[in-house]
Parts: sequence; structure tokens; C-alpha cells
Amino acid sequence: MAALASAPAETLAALRRVLPAHALLSQPEDTTPYECDGLTAYRQRPMAVALPETYEQVQAVLKTCHALGVPVVARGAGTGLSGGAMPHAQGVTLSMAKFNKILRMDPVSRTAVVQCGVRNLAISEAAAPHGLYYAPDPSSQIACTIGGNVAENSGGVHCLKYGLTVHNVLQISGFTAEGEPVSFGGSALDSPGLDLLALAIGSEGMLAVATEVTVRLVPKPMLARCIMASFDDMRKAGDAVAAVIAAGIIPAGLEMMDKPMTAAVEDFVRAGYDLTAEAILLCESDGTPEEVEEEIGRMSDVLRGCGATAIAVSQNEAERLRFWSGRKNAFPASGRISPDYMCMDSTIPRKQLADILLAIAEMEKKYGLRCANVFHAGDGNLHPLILFDANDPDQLHRCELFGADILETSVAMGGTVTGEHGVGVEKLNSMCVQFSAEENAQMFGIKHAFDPKGLLNPGKVIPTLNRCAEYGKMLVRGGKIAHPDLPRF
Repeated sequence: MAALASAPAETLAALRRVLPAHALLSQPEDTTPYECDGLTAYRQRPMAVALPETYEQVQAVLKTCHALGVPVVARGAGTGLSGGAMPHAQGVTLSMAKFNKILRMDPVSRTAVVQCGVRNLAISEAAAPHGLYYAPDPSSQIACTIGGNVAENSGGVHCLKYGLTVHNVLQISGFTAEGEPVSFGGSALDSPGLDLLALAIGSEGMLAVATEVTVRLVPKPMLARCIMASFDDMRKAGDAVAAVIAAGIIPAGLEMMDKPMTAAVEDFVRAGYDLTAEAILLCESDGTPEEVEEEIGRMSDVLRGCGATAIAVSQNEAERLRFWSGRKNAFPASGRISPDYMCMDSTIPRKQLADILLAIAEMEKKYGLRCANVFHAGDGNLHPLILFDANDPDQLHRCELFGADILETSVAMGGTVTGEHGVGVEKLNSMCVQFSAEENAQMFGIKHAFDPKGLLNPGKVIPTLNRCAEYGKMLVRGGKIAHPDLPRF
């Protein structure tokens, strides 16, 4: 990485030459709101915050910082949950919030070209008059931006059937760390050469800064209905998820909540959830009325066969939205019952949903902290929310250990350390468990190819060899190595 600028004053003076006075923040009271994203446990005030209003200004900021060796961290709405937008103390936070225009809506090709700061939900709202919508729907879709979705490869409750961001984006335009224009993908179904579009999506702002995104739109289904199924046993609920998929059914959404999460959201939104159930499944079907009727019947049969104690099927759109309101509000509901929470984001094979839940229950006892669970059950993407008080250093430390244990256990079960929230700073140590030193070196090689000076979002996503070596020492507990079948460094 290039040497940093000799003094913040030099950087600020250079940025003032390319930005209007109101578009550059440097006083502590102005930069403090940018010190973290949705992962509030980790905070760092940036040296400065740039709020460009034109592409030329974005380019100028990147060129200036590149020339001075100053790190740049791009930021959207700040709803990320892995610390991916946490600032660099000696760097510039590049806020893309002002790029919030929908540039083109093409109902014939079923595409939209939007600026990176457009809210996820705003795309569907704009497409609605054409009978279309944008399928990926993170729970934060009312606030999160498409640029952030691209950075993290975000999903949502309907990602099982309609895919993640990577499956719904055709093209990304932006700038490299040097401020050079760059484009990934295209308007055709495929593009020649290596698939750099898929590489850019989910790269967490380390390879380029996105300014425009071309998204794929899909027709709004004629009808959607949701099943709410109760289970008196967690293993039955987990087995039911696997059984639905094994039956050849791909629901529009298939979500699971455990009893603590159900209680939290029911108190918040009054969705009508069964508070006696150990687990609740939400299974949605969409399509023509005939297709929905047939699929709802098949899913209901599978769920009953797996031991569902109660099944309710939405009878109208208002009831369907009410069923989903609890799931969509799981995170704010958790914020009402705990000063802080840390949301993990690992994935496991569907057949082991019950195993990971039982393991998490044992971890609650081990670390002395509560955990409420909500899962994208259909694709095995876990969202355990560890409840703690960040003002208590001991609780924060135990929370970090708890989270790392969940991630390591997920890997041991054949899963991964992240699904849709990214690595950021939160999962750096856990990346040492998932990947070998050689694999991390390969990822650093890709980073270097796009950003030789290492200025875009440095210190995130890819752990250094030294970090992995130190973390490897920590994994030796009581003379035994945790998960000895995994590679150690």
C-alpha cells in the first residue's frame, strides 16, 4: 500500500479544490454520524467525508486520494451489518447518497438503469405501473441502496426462487481506485471474456466504486399466498424445510423463526404468530391462481407430514403482508428487547438447520447471552441475532466469541461464514477458518489487480497471513484444536 498523505491538512486542501465547500465534511460533529454502519459494535471516525453530486466529482475525489495515497471507503445508506462501510481513520468516506435517480425504466426489455444511491424499494415502486418489480428484497429494502446491495450481493426473503443480487443485475458502471471509468457486464444475456460482473458483485467496495446499475425486472405475479406453519419441535421444522425442497417445490419464500424471535416480533407488529410454537415457517407461493392453489396444497401436505401443529393460509393480500410483517421487522423488534445485537450471517446445508439451532442453544449457555434466530431457511442462510450490551466490554467480548463459534460451527457442518451480509471487519478472523493461506493469497491477487495500492476499503474482507496465524493460535483451547478437520495456518 502506498504511503499515506503526510497530513490530513494536505488531503483536505486537495479535496477542497475538487468539491464544493458543502460537499466535504471534516469536523468531528459532522463526521461522527458516519463512524459505523448497521454493525454498531465497531466504530471509527473518518478523517473526512466527501459527498459528491456529480460523476466528475466522484472521479476527482478518487484521483486525488489515489495521488496522495489516501484510503477511500465508499458508503451507501449505511444499513450493512458486517462493518463493510466502517471508515478508515486516515481515510475518506465517499458517500454516494446523492446519486439517487432512476435514469431509465424499460418495460419492454424489463430492465431499469438506476444510480447507486437509489433505494431498493424505490425501484419496485417505479416499476409497479408497468406490472414489474425488482425481486431481491432485503429486510432493509425501505432504506438500503442498490449500490450497497451490489457490494454485499444482498438477498432477501424471496431470494430462494428469484435469486440474489448477482442473479438480477446486468451491468455495473463506476470508477476504479485510480478514478478511471470501468464497466462490468452489459445489456446482453452474456458478455465475452471472464465474468467480471459476478466478481464485482459481492466484492464489498474493494475493487471499484459503482455509480450506475442496470437491474433485471420481473413481472408481478397474479397472486401470492403465504402459509404460516407452527411446529412444537425445532427438528421437525428443520426437516420440513428440507422436505419441501425435496418434494420438488421451490417456494417464492421459505423462512423460519424460533420461539424467542417470534415473541419479539409479535410484541412489535402483532402479526398473529403462534407464541406457543418452538418454530414457525413462512412458505409463500406465487404465480397464476391455479399454480398457487396447487402449490399451496402440496406444501401444506408436506408440512403436515413433517408434524406441523397448525397451518394458516393467507386469504387475501392484507393477511399475506401481515404474515410477512413480523419477519420483515425481526431486526427492529430485536432492538426493542436488547441495547444491542450482532446479526450473524452464515450458511449451512438445509438438512442441518435443526443441528445448528440446537448448537446455538448450547452456546447461549456457554457465553451467557441470549440469541434470537431468523433464517432464510430455504437456502440455509442463518441470521442468529446475539443480544448484548455494547457498553459492557465483557459482554461485547463474549458476543464476539459467540459469533465466531456460530461461524466456525457452520463451516464444520459444510457451510460458509457468510451468505448475504458480507465479511467486512466482523468476519475477518472466521475467514481464516474457511480459507487456506493460499486461497486468501489468491483473493489478495485479485484485489491487487484492480487496486494495486490497496486504497479501496482497506483492511476488510480478506485476512492477512499474520492475522490468520494469530487467530490459529487462539483456536487451540484446552490442548485441543477446534474442528481439527479444518485447515490450520
